[in-house]
Amino acid sequence: MQEVDIAIEKRPLVIFSHGKVTGPKGSRIQALSKIANRLGYEVESLDYRRLPTNERVEKLNRYLEDIDRPYILVGTSMGGYISAVSALSHDPLGIFLISPALYLDGYAEAEVEKISCPTTIVHGWDDDIVPVQNVIRFAQSASANLHIFQGGHRLREKLSETESCFEQFLRECFISAPIDSDFSAEIVESGEISAIQAVNQ
Repeated sequence: MQEVDIAIEKRPLVIFSHGKVTGPKGSRIQALSKIANRLGYEVESLDYRRLPTNERVEKLNRYLEDIDRPYILVGTSMGGYISAVSALSHDPLGIFLISPALYLDGYAEAEVEKISCPTTIVHGWDDDIVPVQNVIRFAQSASANLHIFQGGHRLREKLSETESCFEQFLRECFISAPIDSDFSAEIVESGEISAIQAVNQ
């Protein structure tokens, strides 16, 4: 396995936003973090526990104001809503949404259809919390890539499929990342590249 030595401050950052009842170190975030690390991204997972929805959005917005390198937003359920809303007023390389809580009662309205960055969504046909019609509506309006699998809101049984979609999304985002071009090309072409050990320590 080839090991890439690139300064941490030059690495794109993947920022995870967890769901309403989960936390920043959930099993899915850990699994996706390993993929991001292997591909050379640094990872941050914010802790929104005990915060209402609007304060979660404000927390992510404040965090993004201090970012001075390329970044990607990843959100699950409520975290998907938060990531999408923040993307409207910031400039991520892309956003990756898993069962995003879009167009639900109790959430402040936001014109998420106006998101202009590359967007990929993973959702379940049998989601009983966020109707699949909601994400189809969003995907059509935002020209997003949409992957719908047989499964419910948590998509626990589709983790490997979610991981595959996520890895492909990260490789595509590297193409547009303003980092070393040789490094970017290697990431896109090879599935055997790992980040140096300093990542996320």
